Amino acid sequence: MYEHTLTDGTVWLTRPTGADIDRIVECCQDPEVARWTTIPSPYHRGDAEDFLDRAVAPGWASNVPIWAVRTAAHGQVEGMVGLHARGHRTCEIGFWLAPAHRGRGLMSRAVTLVCDFAFAPDGLDLARITWRAVVGNHPSAAVARRNGFRYEGLTRSSGIQRGSRVDEWHAARLATDPPTPAPNWPDPG
Repeated sequence: MYEHTLTDGTVWLTRPTGADIDRIVECCQDPEVARWTTIPSPYHRGDAEDFLDRAVAPGWASNVPIWAVRTAAHGQVEGMVGLHARGHRTCEIGFWLAPAHRGRGLMSRAVTLVCDFAFAPDGLDLARITWRAVVGNHPSAAVARRNGFRYEGLTRSSGIQRGSRVDEWHAARLATDPPTPAPNWPDPG
């Protein structure tokens, strides 16, 4: 797959490289990243190297890219957003963001860029993008909702987080869905 840098002038999405390893490790020390994702915890340099070798490289090779989220064209990594194949013309989106950049709309912008590219006929031409998160991950749910993902339900004990079964929220966006905030999400409580 041709490497696609995506930008809206505020956020830049580029393929993460070996030059980003130290920053990835630094970001993944954040307890909230570890709490809501399946990254190893504690997270070490070897984990970042494995991520680049076993997830990023094969992902780009098979049209399921993972991008580093940056706030400048050649800026440091501030987060990750990626797609994972889930069937014919379907991918799952996943993302995390460093603490200093949360609450500023950067991840919502990044997800918008990814969805626009993923649904475009000259992009990945996907029909459906799914999203899931451990119940209680309200920031992730807010990003999905703002980007037009429709809440599809709660699955009990469907995920594994740090060796324990967890309930998960599920949502999806179709190529034909508007990219506007979707109704009928659980109350953020």
